[in-house]
Parts: sequence; structure tokens; C-alpha cells
Amino acid sequence: MENKNYMTTIEVTNSPQDIFQRITKDVAKWWGGKDFSGGSTDLNDEFIINHPGAHYSKQKLIEIISGKKVVWLVTESKLSWLKDQEEWTNTKMIFEISSKTHSYLLHFTHEGLVPGKESYARCSEGWDMVIKDWLYTLIMYGKPHFE
Repeated sequence: MENKNYMTTIEVTNSPQDIFQRITKDVAKWWGGKDFSGGSTDLNDEFIINHPGAHYSKQKLIEIISGKKVVWLVTESKLSWLKDQEEWTNTKMIFEISSKTHSYLLHFTHEGLVPGKESYARCSEGWDMVIKDWLYTLIMYGKPHFE
């Protein structure tokens, strides 16, 4: 079996700067909700997503190109429903914005989340919901999933 990282793409009409801002400044509105703490806008910022009893992860912003790319390194993780609860540690979440004729594509990759990992099936479903529904709705309509 070929090990491919989890990837998904959404197409939006907002400007690259708006998309970029929604990803970096509004994490609590599309992913973490009240379970988000820390900073997510500047290089080396760190933030935590902690859904007690299910998911804990600490991310560090390791690459940022305004309007184009954001990379978070997972420096700590504990997914309580896994045998290897630290399976996300040292994986990367990569957001890349590219242009299309009359719209923009937001490519999301969770590098290291591959079919051989115990969390792959459940996390793929989770990312599909978080990126394709919650983040998409926030970008396109300004409606946060959490508030």
C-alpha cells in the first residue's frame, strides 16, 4: 500500500489575504472553539487544541508566507482513543493557497497522517468536516463554527 498523506482541497472566491487571515487569526472559529489557546499568526507562535478526553495537540507555526502558505508542526499530541496516543507528534499541517481563473484553491495536507496510521480513517473524516465544512463556511460566508 502506498503511504499518501491526507490531503484535501476547497475552492473559494475570497482573496488570498482573506483566506490566509481566516486560517491563521480565526483558528478558534473553525477548529478549536473554546478549546483553543495560544497564538497562531506569527512565526514560532504556538497554540493548543484541547478537547478533554479525546484530543490534545500543540502546534508551532514553522513557516508562513503571507497570502500563500502556512505550516504548523505538531510538537505534542495525545489522542486518547489510540494505542499510540502521540501519533500526531512531529506531523505537519500545511495550508497552501493557489489561484484559479476566477477563484482560489486552498490545499490542506496533514503530512504524516497516512493510511498506515491507526488514526487515519477517523482523522480523515474529521479533517473532511473541519476543512470542507467548518473552514469553508467561515471563509465563504463569515459564519464561524464555534462562538
